[in-house]
Amino acid sequence: MIAIVDYGVGNVRSVANTLALLGASSVLTKNPEDFAHATHIIFPGVGAFEDGMDGLRKSGVIKALTHEVQKTKKPFLGICLGMQLLTDRGEEGTGAAGLGWVAGTTRRLRVDESMYRLPHIGWNDVTFGDHPLFANIDGRDFYFVHSYVVEPTDMRHIIGTCEYGAQFAAAVQRDNIFGVQFHPEKSQKSGQQLLRNFINM
Repeated sequence: MIAIVDYGVGNVRSVANTLALLGASSVLTKNPEDFAHATHIIFPGVGAFEDGMDGLRKSGVIKALTHEVQKTKKPFLGICLGMQLLTDRGEEGTGAAGLGWVAGTTRRLRVDESMYRLPHIGWNDVTFGDHPLFANIDGRDFYFVHSYVVEPTDMRHIIGTCEYGAQFAAAVQRDNIFGVQFHPEKSQKSGQQLLRNFINM
């Protein structure tokens, strides 16, 4: 069973629908017992960094998530804002502290905005190597909606990159923790295969 973090922010329904298409059972939850019984945890998100962290704090899930991810080492996937909140800090607005599970900072994508409109919306190629998260994926197009990107302290945590006026981290991994800047639930067959790969971990 896959626990999808329901903290009042994010496209949780579309993720649940895609998992159902793959034949995987899931629950939208902020109940610590559900996280304890889950085999995997998915953390979707859209919107601003500070709002996302506020939503997590108000939902009361941070302690339970930290235990299951950091101590129990369950496979964890952060999507879009869910990936960004893994970092130490986000610079959006006045700035806010993140979860600190992947050392680094979430910053506005550094591009010439007279040539590259932000937010970056639409399909774009992701470059990745021989990694289990991207196994058996034929295409490289994934769907993005974002203005901010993760800049890890340790570049070895980057497992996929994308170009939009500048190269940025499209996917990261630290041990059992994964993050993708794109939306696999909106990325058709490639996104479905990525979620299938995550489920099989």
